[in-house]
Amino acid sequence: MIDLFLIGIGTGNPEHLTLQAIRALNGADLVMIPRKGESKADLAELRRAICVEVLANPATRIAEFDLPVRDGSIGDYRDRVDDWHDAIAEVWGRTLHEGCGETGKVALLVWGDPSLYDSTLRIAERVGKGMPVRVHVIPGITSLQALTAAHAIPVNEIGAPFLVTTGRQLRDHGWPEGVDTLVVMLDGECSFRAVAPAGVSIWWGAYVGMKEEIIVSGALEVAGPQILTARAEARARHGWIMDIYILRRDAR
Repeated sequence: MIDLFLIGIGTGNPEHLTLQAIRALNGADLVMIPRKGESKADLAELRRAICVEVLANPATRIAEFDLPVRDGSIGDYRDRVDDWHDAIAEVWGRTLHEGCGETGKVALLVWGDPSLYDSTLRIAERVGKGMPVRVHVIPGITSLQALTAAHAIPVNEIGAPFLVTTGRQLRDHGWPEGVDTLVVMLDGECSFRAVAPAGVSIWWGAYVGMKEEIIVSGALEVAGPQILTARAEARARHGWIMDIYILRRDAR
């Protein structure tokens, strides 16, 4: 049996790791680090930096692997994601087998938290269908927590609900009924542009919790263009970007 520890690492800042996460890392026989291509080499480097910072067990080994690229062609989005997850699971399984055989403790560092808009658990379930794997989850700081901390705001109004959604959902279906506060994740298209800006405020952040952190807030009609410029410049500079934002309508 392989014990697979999915460890939430927040935004990659070693100071965001919990004591539970540090103990799990030091108890692992193997730490898997995915590589996402040359343009996102910093992401693998951040995971390596975490290992250098917190690993005190000289017996723990590091195994790096190339992450399959998702098919960006036109077609059913869900089918393409399923195929991508199958490909990732195959690579995980091969890396696990080569690194530990059929027994051992393996850690995988996960951005944010494995529970919130993350497919790590679904991929781990696929791996478990082909080999004996027991999954353990170590929660981490989510990008939502890091965003609200960066802006020093609560996510909700008093007694009011909020909705966590994706850029795709906002673009395709508009502002959901019955809620005035939206948390928008996984948005590479700046989907706030599809929202009528009157009476809407935005709190946006990229690389939240990291030294590269950028935050912008204000009325959407003013802050929106500022975010577009800051985002494009940051992506060109780093080769990648991770961002998240909150939209709030004035109470009606």
